[in-house]
Amino acid sequence: MKFKVQMKDPDALIECINDAIEKELEQVDLSSEEIDLIREIRVEKVISICKRWFEYGEYITVEIDTENETCTILNKY
Repeated sequence: MKFKVQMKDPDALIECINDAIEKELEQVDLSSEEIDLIREIRVEKVISICKRWFEYGEYITVEIDTENETCTILNKY
């Protein structure tokens, strides 16, 4: 999964993670309980990966690739 994060407030990263996972889960044909469990597991995994690059509320735009486990800075400000 690839998604972009534009950091302008402390909640930007978690909001972008949630949005990206929601988009992926729209394609899944499971019960709402199963989707909730999958969502929770995926959010934890992605946050764990992102902790390598994010510590505070940075003001940058990055692209995160969870399959390759990379984070590319697109711009800083």
